[in-house]
Amino acid sequence: QVQLVESGGGSVQAGGSLRLSCAASGDTYSTTNMGWFRQAPGKERERVAHIYKSNHVAYYADSVKGRFTISQDNAKNTAYLQMNSLKSEDTAMYYCAAGVGYPDFRYWGQGTQVTVSS
Repeated sequence: QVQLVESGGGSVQAGGSLRLSCAASGDTYSTTNMGWFRQAPGKERERVAHIYKSNHVAYYADSVKGRFTISQDNAKNTAYLQMNSLKSEDTAMYYCAAGVGYPDFRYWGQGTQVTVSS
C-alpha cells in the first residue's frame, strides 16, 4: 500500500502562484507514475499532469500547459506541482495519485483546495 499526503493549497489572486506537494510513504518502490488531478464543484475530475518516476517525462492537460510544472523527487518520495499564472478556472480540489503503469492511478491522497480569486 502507498499513502499520499498533499499540501500547499490555499487562496491566491489571479496571476499568482502556488506549489503543491505530495509526500508518498509505504510501498513507494512499486509505483511507476505520479499524477495530479483536480475536481471543481459540479465538474468531472480532470487529469492535470502526470510524470514517470524513472525518466521524469511529464505530460500536461492543454488547459495548464505552459503554466504548470510537475516534478518528482525520488529521493524524498515527493511529487510537486508548480502552478503559475493561476486563473479563476483553476479553482478546484487538487488530488495527488500514484500508479503502477500508466494509466493506472490506484493510490489517492485526500486532496488540497486551491482557490483563485479574480
